[in-house]
Parts: sequence; C-alpha cells; structure tokens
Amino acid sequence: MTYSIKLQGSSVYSKIDLRSGYHQLRIREEDIPKTDFKTRYYHYEFQVMPFGLTNAPAVFMDLVNRVWKPYLDKFVIFFIDDILIYSKNEKEHEEHLKAILELLKKEELYAKFSKSEFWIPKVQFLSHVIDSQGIHVDLAKIKSVKDWASPKSPTEIRQFLGLAGYYRRFIEGFLKMAKPMTKLTQKEVKFEWGKKQEAAFQFLKQKLCSAPILALPEGSEDFIVHCDTSNKGLGAVLMQREKVISYALRQLKIYEKKNYTTHDLELGAVVFALKIWRHYLYGTKCTVFTDHKSLQHILDQKELNMR
Repeated sequence: MTYSIKLQGSSVYSKIDLRSGYHQLRIREEDIPKTDFKTRYYHYEFQVMPFGLTNAPAVFMDLVNRVWKPYLDKFVIFFIDDILIYSKNEKEHEEHLKAILELLKKEELYAKFSKSEFWIPKVQFLSHVIDSQGIHVDLAKIKSVKDWASPKSPTEIRQFLGLAGYYRRFIEGFLKMAKPMTKLTQKEVKFEWGKKQEAAFQFLKQKLCSAPILALPEGSEDFIVHCDTSNKGLGAVLMQREKVISYALRQLKIYEKKNYTTHDLELGAVVFALKIWRHYLYGTKCTVFTDHKSLQHILDQKELNMR
C-alpha cells in the first residue's frame, strides 16, 4: 500500500465511484468499426469504450491521471474508477470535496451516488479500512476467513492463502505459520491433511481475526528497519516511533539455502527489506537493525563479491 504515507494525519474521508467508468470515454469515429460484433439477429458497434479491451485500463488511467493531476497525492488518491478524498479536518474537507465535484462537472464525468460515501471518519479502500488511527483489515473479508472450512485439496489451500495472504503485512511470520499448508500445494507432495496442517490453519485464522492496527507513517523521518534471517526465510519489520508500519517475510529459494553463507543471508534480509519498503525509505535516513555484527563493516570492505 504505497498510498499509506500520503494519508498521514487524515481524519475525514469521501469516496466517489465513477459510474460505468470505461463507458464515459467515447471511441474515436474511425475506430468504432474495430469494435463491431455480430449476434444471431443484429450487428453492433460500440460508441463508448467497452470493458474487456486489452488497453482499456491504460487508456482510462491516462484520462484520470490528466484530470486529477492538480490534486493527485495532495488530497486525492484513485484506483481505476474509485476516487478517495482525504483531509485533516472538516473545514479542509469541505474545500477539497468542492474542488473535486466542480472538476467532475467540468470534465463531464459522472459518479454513482449509491456507491459513493461522503464525510465519513473511516473508509474502506482497496480491501483495507483506513481511519485516523491507521490501517485495519476489512472485517467483511475477515468474516469469510473466520467461516472458512478446512481445505480438502491443494486448490482449496491456494484459495484460502490467496485471501489470507492479502493481509500478510499485518501478521508477523505469516509465511512461517502457513508453511505446513503451503507444502501440500507442491506437485510432488501427497495431499494429507493432518494435525499440523489443521493447527496451522486454525492459528492463521485466529491471527487474521485479531490482526493489529498498522500505523500510518508520520512524515519521512525516524524509520527503523529490523531484519533477521533463519534457515527457512528472510524477515523484517518496519517501524516508526515505536509503532509498527508493516511486516514482511519471504521464503528462501533453493539456491540460497545451498549456496549462501549466514553473512550473505543476513545481508539479503537487509536488501529485501530496503527494496520492499523503498517507497518509504528512498531519499531518507533510516536505522537498520540486524543481529549479525559483521554486517556493520560491509561499507569498509575494499572488495565485494558479485553477489
């Protein structure tokens, strides 16, 4: 969620849903014949941009980028046809909302009122709930996790982990918890759902249902990155002023397990963390903590290997 740093300090929100987004773009006259299709009775051509064209998302995003450019990342964030307006207080929000509504009118873009929300203290956006405290998991999504029956095939495991994995940034050690289940999705492994898998499944559900609130970043200073590695994976925690911003974890690849020394893996954890949170850390000074003391001399080495 790269937009989270933009939302720091916000407390009032409005969300506008553009009505049939793609259909608000007319197709050029000379391109209309390219959209023709025939049914049993009639021949049709699209006058407006239809859903399903390969370049439709890119064309629509280009339009939205040009329209919202003056306000983008100042008090507006958008994703396809969802517009999020965020402000620090009600007075500021009144000005922001007025500017956006006037722009919609000027550009002749139409919103769907029934799917839009105005002047709300918290908002659901991209499957997360955002308020002045920080970022929460979406309770509607979590309910489906809570009611999920034990998987009976590798496909059902993938379906569960696909939904649960969307919220892995809220849970420290997500991949480690899920490992007994992910093993059963491998082709060469026979599917046998046992006590280990059931325990991991129930524990993961419990963790997701009680996931903590992740803080929104406050400015671009005082970031602290804690890194660690094990014989199974690389892990990291991003913090700011003693508040957790995000968790991250990934499994080691086979060649890393075989060929990398402890020193290389510990350094790999640092690189992994700095890459995954680069949108927070680039251009700032941050503190990196690692329990591998020899890494502090990495910048003093005259010769570094290619790795």
